[in-house]
Amino acid sequence: MRAVSSTYDLREDADTKAIDHSIVICGAGPTGLMLAGELALAGADVAIVERRPDQKLAGSRAGGLHARSIELLDQRGIADRFLAAGEAMQVTGFALTRLDISDFPTRHNYGLALWQNHIERILAECVEELGVPTYRARDVVGFVEDEMGVDIALSDGSSLRTGYLVGCDGGRSLIRKAAGIDFPGWDPTISNLIAEVELDEEPDWGIRRDAIGLHGLSRMDDGKTVRVMITEQWAGRAGDPGLSDLSEGLIAVYGTDFGVHNPSWISRFSDMTRQAATYRKGRILLAGDAAHVHSPDGGQGLNIGLHDAVNLGWKLARVAAGTAPESLLDSYHAERHPVAARVLRNTMAQVALRRADERTGALREIVAELLDMDEPRRRIAGMMSGLDVRYDLGEGHALLGRRMPDLDLVSADGPMRVFGLLHDAGPVLINLSEPGAIDISPWADRVKLLDASYAGIWELPVIGVVPAPTAVLVRPDGHVAWVGDGNDDGLGEALTTWFGPPAIA
Repeated sequence: MRAVSSTYDLREDADTKAIDHSIVICGAGPTGLMLAGELALAGADVAIVERRPDQKLAGSRAGGLHARSIELLDQRGIADRFLAAGEAMQVTGFALTRLDISDFPTRHNYGLALWQNHIERILAECVEELGVPTYRARDVVGFVEDEMGVDIALSDGSSLRTGYLVGCDGGRSLIRKAAGIDFPGWDPTISNLIAEVELDEEPDWGIRRDAIGLHGLSRMDDGKTVRVMITEQWAGRAGDPGLSDLSEGLIAVYGTDFGVHNPSWISRFSDMTRQAATYRKGRILLAGDAAHVHSPDGGQGLNIGLHDAVNLGWKLARVAAGTAPESLLDSYHAERHPVAARVLRNTMAQVALRRADERTGALREIVAELLDMDEPRRRIAGMMSGLDVRYDLGEGHALLGRRMPDLDLVSADGPMRVFGLLHDAGPVLINLSEPGAIDISPWADRVKLLDASYAGIWELPVIGVVPAPTAVLVRPDGHVAWVGDGNDDGLGEALTTWFGPPAIA
């Protein structure tokens, strides 16, 4: 038995203890909620532990969704809920240079301006509809892992036993620390305060850049609250900031604090950049900020947390149900770790371009000129929007490992969209050649087979037009696991890898 926390005595006979839930998620932020929904759709017994008594969030926090995130929500049939609450616009950017993706081949060639408190509210409603229980007003304070499961101690003195524990508990993750997972990276070089307050005086609206850094003041929708972001004079300041810190920062930048008062939320963030050495250690897994932290430049943090959840959910559900080997969970780290590493790199580059000296200003102008050209714009916008992600599934067709386009298909049942086939978070094999040309009956209990046709071109963001396949195997997360080229070579291997061995007749 491996004791992960010695503070709480959970030593009981693991062989006789009943499992309360197959999977427990620590944290009901966007990542935890998305993961809970994915697991519930896959039929897993999942529960959430959340320290907040309800879903209310102090402040509006992160500001929107990128194109791939909207696609993922569309794959589950819930994108319209978010689109109705936010404002579709071109939000993709790099180092304050806006990147138009309206020519990208996707139904959602835009981003969505929507504050995190609304994103969480809608996700929580979806999770509640799926019947996922949430243990609120308590937190995980320790756990002990054994060969059969994990015993979890909660802050109210109660405990839970689960098969797997997922830390979605933010950058200071207790789960990550207690599991002994290293968090290497870089210490902060800048520190920022962000707040929502009221001001007595009319401020200088907009963005300001000076020797200290980048600052901004903007009026919020209620016409009374002001959103403040200022760079502090010193990096690495610790502790929770208060109104005096914000006043001091405003005076340093603007010469006045504009009579700042009535803060609804004040927070400090930095460009600290770290990534978990592994996303899985035995029965403990990490997702979202618990697995990676970085500067918010480009608005990527919340989004890649959602993508982590969609990649992990179907895999963890199958392993927890005993229908897939533990090794399937290793593909979660293998696929998602490189994606976040790339985000860490691009955010560090954007922070460097924020510096106020004249040499950095000259570099920033050159970068902006490059991004005004089509090829650099497409390449960087594909990265920032999440539309260019490719998991390394080996050599082959350009579609392999990439997101499946949301094509308009025609089948015997009439017209349908690819994303509509993914609403139940299950895999689908789309046969685009002669009906009946592919037989997957040994996997029929796990994989949906659809005979269909498509008359249009096949086009991927950044890549462009690609050859039309004769069949595609689409995983529950919307990524292509196998591509047919007039035969079924390699199909059985792909089906076995992702969805288990063939059933014995």
